[in-house]
Amino acid sequence: MAKKGRWMLCVLALVVFSVLLTGCKQDKPTLYVYNWGDYIDEDILEEFEKEFNMRVVYDTFSTNEDLYVKLKSGGSTYDVIFPSDYMLTRMLNENMLEKIDLGKIPNHRHIDASLMGTVYDPKNEYSLPYMWGTIGILYNTTLVNQPIDSWDALWDSRYAKEILMLDSQRDSLAVALIRLGYSINTLDKQELAEAGQLLKEQKPLVLAYVVDEGKDKMVSGEAALALTWSGEAMYAISENEDLAYAIPKEGTNVWFDVMAVPKGAQNLEGALQFMDFLNRPEIALRNAEYIGYATPNLAAREMLPDEIRNDPQAYPGQAVLENAEFFVHLGDTLKDYDRIWTEVKAH
Repeated sequence: MAKKGRWMLCVLALVVFSVLLTGCKQDKPTLYVYNWGDYIDEDILEEFEKEFNMRVVYDTFSTNEDLYVKLKSGGSTYDVIFPSDYMLTRMLNENMLEKIDLGKIPNHRHIDASLMGTVYDPKNEYSLPYMWGTIGILYNTTLVNQPIDSWDALWDSRYAKEILMLDSQRDSLAVALIRLGYSINTLDKQELAEAGQLLKEQKPLVLAYVVDEGKDKMVSGEAALALTWSGEAMYAISENEDLAYAIPKEGTNVWFDVMAVPKGAQNLEGALQFMDFLNRPEIALRNAEYIGYATPNLAAREMLPDEIRNDPQAYPGQAVLENAEFFVHLGDTLKDYDRIWTEVKAH
């Protein structure tokens, strides 16, 4: 009986210990993060978890529209999201974001002041820049034997079935609009119709409409030309020295991906800690090196190798920026962009 009593006490102790452990795990705060695919050095997530004693649940999306639909449909519990500039404006207009307290993000002082207070968040109340860049043409110099300096190259029949386009309505329609001499934010239905027709005419030349996989196809030599974002291009070039990137003379889009907090976030304090952590110069540097995109963090940029921080394709000069447009939210006209893009894809 004594042995049985001791055995029962041991079992009871183990149960209590297990309950205590479970309680500790439950007490550990969780941060839910929703970001673009392949858009962070995931080792950084583990470091954040250890330093702040916080569990990070990390999910990814492929397009701004996927992000929007996920949040709009409800049921999500994200604390930090990474929308692009125009999508941030749309979310602001629909009261989908929490204000952020910059006083709790002291490392925001490292962000280039010229990239703050832009049209999508003029008072810096809802977001901080995460990465920025341009759209342009990534091309294989062994397959393309003439200079690439115009968007016309993406309509060149010599490269039939060797052209990759972005499976992104704003980006692909932007290229067609720029080629026609129109604003990438046009609200004119006739101009949009012309852009849609231009993309339909191009479609027989297109090998595929891609997102993240585009850079890998270019690295492996599957295509000659690709519409892409500058950061994807910089990564691809680092993997294949035959690749080059051009910002066409007709103009481009300068875009921003930002960090923001969705309305109703349960871990606002953790969200601000995470945003501050990502703006530590050494962390921002590692992220920029891993992703290949231009960092808005000046301290991090200064630590990059000279050939990267002085590369005009990665960090374009004033002349390029003056010939570029930001994306803005389109309001109800977005339905026309949706419809035209659907028609292009179905053509």
